[in-house]
Amino acid sequence: MLEQKIIIFVSFGYMGLLFAIAFWGDKRAEAGKSIISNPYIYALSLAVYCTAWTFYGSVGAASTSGATGFLNIYLGPTLMMILGWPILRKIICISKINRITSIADFIASRYGKSATIAGAVTIIAVLGIVPYMSVQIKAISTSFQLISQYPNVYMVQTATTLSGTKDTAFFVAILLALFAVVFGTRHLEATERHEGLVAAIAFESIVKLVAILSVGVFITYGLYSGFGDLFAQAGRVPHIRQLFVMEVNAATFTGWYNALFLAMMAIFLLPRQFQVIVVENVDENHLKKAVWLFPMYLLAINIFVIPIAFGGMMYFFEQCSSDPVCKQTLPQAFDGILEFANGRVDADYFALTLLMAKQQQGLALFAFLGGMSAATGMVIVETIALSTMVCNDLVMPVLFRLPFLKLEQQSDLSRLLLIIRRISILVIVLLGYLYFHYVVEYYSLVSIGMISFAAVAQFSPAVIGGIFWKGATRRGALFGLLAGFFTWMYTLVLPSLAQAGFLSRDLLTYGPLGVELLNPSHLFGLDVHRLGLNQYTHAVFWSMAVNIGLFIGVSLFSRQNAMERRQATLFVDVFTSSVKSEKSSFWRATASVVDLRTLLERFLGKTRTADALALYAREHHINWEKEFIADAGLVSHVEKLLAGAIGSASALVMVRSVVEEEPLGMDEIMHILDETQQMIIYSRELEKATKDLEAANVRLKELDRLKNEFISTVTHELRTPLTSIRSLAEIVHTTPGLDTQKQHVFVGIIIKESERLTRLINNVLDFQKIESGQIQWQMTRLDFKEVIEDALFSTGQLIKEKLIDLTFDISTLPGIVSGDKDRLIQVMVNLISNAVKFCHAENGRITVGMQVKTKKTGGNGNEKGGVTVFVKDNGIGIDKGDQEIIFREFRQVISGSKGRPLGTGIGLTISKHIIDAHKGRIWVDSELDKGATFFFELPLLE
Repeated sequence: MLEQKIIIFVSFGYMGLLFAIAFWGDKRAEAGKSIISNPYIYALSLAVYCTAWTFYGSVGAASTSGATGFLNIYLGPTLMMILGWPILRKIICISKINRITSIADFIASRYGKSATIAGAVTIIAVLGIVPYMSVQIKAISTSFQLISQYPNVYMVQTATTLSGTKDTAFFVAILLALFAVVFGTRHLEATERHEGLVAAIAFESIVKLVAILSVGVFITYGLYSGFGDLFAQAGRVPHIRQLFVMEVNAATFTGWYNALFLAMMAIFLLPRQFQVIVVENVDENHLKKAVWLFPMYLLAINIFVIPIAFGGMMYFFEQCSSDPVCKQTLPQAFDGILEFANGRVDADYFALTLLMAKQQQGLALFAFLGGMSAATGMVIVETIALSTMVCNDLVMPVLFRLPFLKLEQQSDLSRLLLIIRRISILVIVLLGYLYFHYVVEYYSLVSIGMISFAAVAQFSPAVIGGIFWKGATRRGALFGLLAGFFTWMYTLVLPSLAQAGFLSRDLLTYGPLGVELLNPSHLFGLDVHRLGLNQYTHAVFWSMAVNIGLFIGVSLFSRQNAMERRQATLFVDVFTSSVKSEKSSFWRATASVVDLRTLLERFLGKTRTADALALYAREHHINWEKEFIADAGLVSHVEKLLAGAIGSASALVMVRSVVEEEPLGMDEIMHILDETQQMIIYSRELEKATKDLEAANVRLKELDRLKNEFISTVTHELRTPLTSIRSLAEIVHTTPGLDTQKQHVFVGIIIKESERLTRLINNVLDFQKIESGQIQWQMTRLDFKEVIEDALFSTGQLIKEKLIDLTFDISTLPGIVSGDKDRLIQVMVNLISNAVKFCHAENGRITVGMQVKTKKTGGNGNEKGGVTVFVKDNGIGIDKGDQEIIFREFRQVISGSKGRPLGTGIGLTISKHIIDAHKGRIWVDSELDKGATFFFELPLLE
């Protein structure tokens, strides 16, 4: 028998331990030795996402719907952490730069630091989270009621029917509020970070994980012989066997993906999740490990959900078979509740009641602590986040506008801020209690949680659109938020109130005032049954449709003010504009350092103000005794410090109250415009230089590839004649009796291959000399006919062997030029050799020609004379696209039928360099399969 005083003592002892951890964490942080500055603590703190919904509700959902009832709620955050981490990283970076304190502060700051938007987001968040808060109150009060009657597992009265001193839910709510006050509002933080709280939440995450794993291990391996045995026995129970099969239909599909979407949004848009992921983040790099540590945690905490659900169902169904009331009332499809003669059993609490039924007193108490841990962690962090929003974005803006309060005359407002936050925590928790008391009994834990998930999903267009779309405006965000919120209220909250009896049920049957088209359960005639939509999918569809539609539509047809444009740039371009925004400002005003110090002291206190300004002075090398007028940088810093305490919208108002802004004169405006124009010009030049560098880099990579191909080709070309020379030389050397005729043939081949090798080596050496500019030109006066004759003599044998028909078209006029005879012969040899190589195999024809154009003077002009030489073949030809590149280094035209041609690919490059050095030009005229004609022209010497 577990006495109630033992349960209370253990519960308070556990909460005392959490407080000790939080106190120690704060002390270590004040000493500069943070205990949460590591990715593992950060990842564990994210597990505040796993509330009583996870510990109890998932088991209940698995009992009625199988894996589809709970799995997507954890797949959503997993996908968001793995695939959406760039969004989370950007939000964290923006928040650190702007000292964002909450989700309301983030959205308001993006849209021009709008107090209206901040207030709207706060109201949506508070009203949206109230149902979720009631889930935790229900879980703690119900589990306390159950464990207090150990070993009896049957509930005669639900927690909502208790009153007076027996109303455990009320006392739970009060205690939760007090714990939240103690944990989160002991003093005012300039950054709204609570290191001690994060340490306590990380510890809670370990406790609830170990607790649920202990329950799962006991049921799976204590009551059964492992997973196989448990599932085999479960398969023999009809009510469980039907859970093994997932019915694929429209309802399953839409419900699954709707829950997946809501969970993906909830992981960073729920106020408590934004608090731990963004506000409490110590180091952006911690996110890199959290993206896989947190999904692993979710996997671990859900691994035994189905075994616990099936174990509970098998045990209590067996009890049901011998109970006349239960046997008679058991529905065909299990709905999560079993009515016995002695009371009821709720599947949500199988993790506790099954242990109690099996007389596991110690493990049952541990499971109760695990569930309490999950619920209290959520309530504490959620209420702290919401109280910050209520104080900064609802209450303080109103109080500042009430002149009779004379807040501007008070020297210290930090105490007032703490009082407002403490009262806010109490009010929020009591709202959760009221919702629990009057509405919750009609819904399961999971169903209530989905209402809150749908509420915070309304923030997604303003947040995600705001960090990627500069055109999103304040009006667009405000209209979208309000329309989505009211649609959520109308399609989801009103039906729940009608179900609870606060509104007429005719609303759900006939619609308001009998207008069926406005029926909140199938708005505008949307047939939810035919389309397979449940009430949550229906509500999310309409609320997100009007939210996104108005957000985009109003933004497109409304204009931003200067502050909106500035904030849009800072948010969207956070990774490029954050540094520039600190160093440049169009703000021009006069502000006293003393006034700014006094302003900070009113909200942060003298000690924290002194520490903050001392740090700023060290970083910027400022002596406050000599500085009396603040610059733009100091004003911006003071505004951010205030934003950490009272939110960005209120901080902007307070800073403006002590700053005297001065209008910019025309000269100053023109100066700003000139600077802007210069920056634009510089930006364009930098962009052009960047493109040039990119092009050069591409060119270098291509040259590197061609160089490698050239080396491979040269190696092959060198190896071929060397192999031939060596083989023939060995035959001559090792065969003394070889007849004279064969010796003569072999020696001739050796000489020929040696000449080929010499030409190849000379080509490579010439190319290197030309490229390095070290070649020596031996210029003399010569008749180009002599060059052609010498080149034909050198290639005559090659032409003869290939049986090529050679013709000439040589001018009778002398072609006198100034040139290096050997180099010009090299050009002719290269062109003739190429013609021989690519000539038609059977009836090759080559024409070598020279035309002389004499100099003309007088008349209508003055034409210079020139010598034009050409080599024409009837080979495969060259495509138009390749006629320029063949003169570049290492380039060869690869034929589809013949592959890569013989040679190194530098002959034409060398020829072009030689002709260029002689102040001439070289080109080719060709078509595929119609041969090619290479021309070059040299100046005629007078």
